[in-house]
Amino acid sequence: MTTPPKTAAPYIQSFALGDFQTNCFIVTEGDPKPGSHCWIVDCGYQPTPLLDAVEQQELVVEKILLTHAHADHIAGLLEARARFPDAPIYMHKLEESWLTDPMLNLSAAIGLSVTAPNPAGFLDHGDTVTLGSLTFRVAHTPGHSPGSISFIHEPSNTALVGDTLFNGSIGRTDFPGSSFEQLESSIKQHLYTLDPATTCYPGHGPKTTVGHEAVTNPFVQM
Repeated sequence: MTTPPKTAAPYIQSFALGDFQTNCFIVTEGDPKPGSHCWIVDCGYQPTPLLDAVEQQELVVEKILLTHAHADHIAGLLEARARFPDAPIYMHKLEESWLTDPMLNLSAAIGLSVTAPNPAGFLDHGDTVTLGSLTFRVAHTPGHSPGSISFIHEPSNTALVGDTLFNGSIGRTDFPGSSFEQLESSIKQHLYTLDPATTCYPGHGPKTTVGHEAVTNPFVQM
């Protein structure tokens, strides 16, 4: 009997960066090896551990993807660009101006002025991004912020969900541009409809699964 080919899966390294302990990620196709292409997904305050890991593993940064553009997810982009000048940044167009406006990205509210390099392009609902043989689907999941997006690899039941959904919680909706109604709709329509076994990698806190949150999350349940 012929053994079916093993489904390629992403290898995800998580780094909780800065005082906000923002989860930022290195994504590779399988175990990282020297010369492997990778993505950086979000790059927050004090990004040195993540950036050092990329260099120490001799990875090639193919893209930097942003789940959204609040300061704690973009504060390390200037340092990332200094180390990896050829790495293009992709995000949702609705938050393009947030990269250069500390009021919009909320850094001004804590006495800082975070700015970031311009994006190379934009991603919207239904787009796909590829890393080697891996194809991730982009889901526009607004609510925490208007341009929040999630990256979903359905063959391996993997989702990078930013600040849309947390283990036992959801993203804050008391910020300018936030909406609980939008967030609830995003979670129910685009995350809770995934396979219950899907592992969600959130922007803060431990990972979780769609099935666990759909049943137990105190803020949004199916």
